[in-house]
Amino acid sequence: MTTMKFTEEHEWLDVDGDIVTVGITAHAAEQLGDVVFIELPEVGDEFAKDDEIVVIESVKAASDILSPLDGEVVEVNQALTESPGKVNDDPQGDAWFFKLKVE
Repeated sequence: MTTMKFTEEHEWLDVDGDIVTVGITAHAAEQLGDVVFIELPEVGDEFAKDDEIVVIESVKAASDILSPLDGEVVEVNQALTESPGKVNDDPQGDAWFFKLKVE
């Protein structure tokens, strides 16, 4: 069973054991406007809490997404690099950014 959590930075976390799927909330996507570019981490990269992990650019602004926890990236949503606008279409579903194996 998974547990959905939210951060003050408008990220959502879907916790399933030691794997955490991370994306941004619908509110964050709305505030950004049309997303035009996303730079995702590489599988195998390790991050500490609050490290910059994703760069997202929209027609309004550029933002950094910070790692919500310490962990290793085990999967990224490569579809977002090809179609970043998916973040606006389904931010809390198919437009997840990455999965972390937490320490």
